[in-house]
Amino acid sequence: MDQAAAGARDARSLPACYRHPDRETGVRCTRCDRPICPECMVDASVGFQCPDCVRGTAHVPRPGGATPAPAAAAPRTLTGGRHTADPRLVTKVLIGLNIVFFAIQQIVGAAFTNRFELIGHAIVPQLGVQGVADGQYYRLLTAMFLHGGFLHIVFNMLSLWWIGGPLEAALGRARYLSLYLVSGLAGSALSYLLAPPNTPSLGASGAIFGLFGATVVLVRRLNYDMRPVVVLLVINLVITFQVPGIAWQAHIGGLVAGLGIGYAMIHAPRDRRQLIQYGACALALVVVAILTLVRTAQLT
Repeated sequence: MDQAAAGARDARSLPACYRHPDRETGVRCTRCDRPICPECMVDASVGFQCPDCVRGTAHVPRPGGATPAPAAAAPRTLTGGRHTADPRLVTKVLIGLNIVFFAIQQIVGAAFTNRFELIGHAIVPQLGVQGVADGQYYRLLTAMFLHGGFLHIVFNMLSLWWIGGPLEAALGRARYLSLYLVSGLAGSALSYLLAPPNTPSLGASGAIFGLFGATVVLVRRLNYDMRPVVVLLVINLVITFQVPGIAWQAHIGGLVAGLGIGYAMIHAPRDRRQLIQYGACALALVVVAILTLVRTAQLT
C-alpha cells in the first residue's frame, strides 16, 4: 500500500525544467518535448519551444530524417518580449532605485520625504501648502520610491525580488516595467482619491500588488498550482486591512490594475499583441488621470 501511495504521489508531481532543475513545470517544448519553465519558454506559432530548439542546437527528430526546421530569428517570451542574458535586470534596477532613495531619506531627513511623498492637500511645516491638489502631480510617482522605515523597505524589496524576478522573465523587460509603473500610479491615484487629503502615504506596495495580480494571471495561464500564490496574496490582503497605518487604497488600486494589465498582456492574441498589451496600459493611465482630476476638483 505504501509503495502504491508513493507511486501515486510521483505520478502527480510535475517534472523539472531541463535548464533549471529546481523549478517544476507543466509545460513542454513542442519540438523536443522537454519540460520548460516560464524563463525558458519561447513563444511559437503553436505552444512554446525551448531556447535550444529556437537556436537550432537541440537534436529534434524529424519524420524521415529530414533536416530540422530553421531557428527563429529572435527568441520571445510568453508575452512576446525578447529573451535577455539577465532576465531580472529591471527588477535589480528597481530595487537599487528604492534603496538609493531610502538612503537619501535617511541622509537628508524629513524635508526630503515631505517634499516627495504622496499627500493630497495639507500645510506642511517649513514648506507651506503642499499636495497633488496644488499641482504637485509628481508625488503620484515619487511616492512609489520612498519608504517609511527599515522594515518597510526590507519587506517590500524582498517581495519585489521574489515576485518580480520570475514575472520579468515571463513578460520581458518593457512589458514588466510598464506593468510596474502603471500599477504603482493606479495605487497612488486611488489613495489620492479615497484617503484623507492631509494623510501622507509612501512605498512601493501599490506597484508590488500589481505584480501580485499579474502573477495570479500567469500562474492560471500556465496551469500551475494556484494555492501558493493565492495564499500569499490573501495573507498580504489581511495584513493590509488589519495593520493600522497601511494605505489599503494603494494596495487595492495596484492589485486591480495588475490583474487587468496582466490579463491583457498574457492573453493577448499574437496578431494584435502589442496593441492590446500597451493599449491596456494606456487605458489604465487614462483612468489614473480621471481619478486624479476628479479628486483635484473636489479639493480645490
